[in-house]
Amino acid sequence: QLQVVESGGGMVQAGGSLRLSCTASASPFGEYAMAWFRQVPGQGREFVAAFRWRGPMTFYGTFVRGRFTISRRDATTTVDLQMNRLKPEDTAVYYCAAGYPAGSSRNTIESEYIYWGQGTQVTVSS
Repeated sequence: QLQVVESGGGMVQAGGSLRLSCTASASPFGEYAMAWFRQVPGQGREFVAAFRWRGPMTFYGTFVRGRFTISRRDATTTVDLQMNRLKPEDTAVYYCAAGYPAGSSRNTIESEYIYWGQGTQVTVSS
């Protein structure tokens, strides 16, 4: 069974940057994508960004507004999420996910992802 492992995260001041990384344990095939979601206590998971292998194609949540960039490291199963101009409202647990979304329009949907990491905390202080 494929596993995903996150790294990165931590604490930063508002306006600063962090990079999250996620590595899958096996090589993907077909309509494969890796994504980041985030969650704050008491709320559901929110879509952040996704990288679809075929294309490739990238997708972002509306709140990102050019601040975050998702990319794949060449010839690897690692995806990075570079987060710039961080705001206190970006504070959350960030989860990496992998799966086979049924079509490009479904890459932002949580239920399309099968494999999930444990999550990594991102805290942005004001």
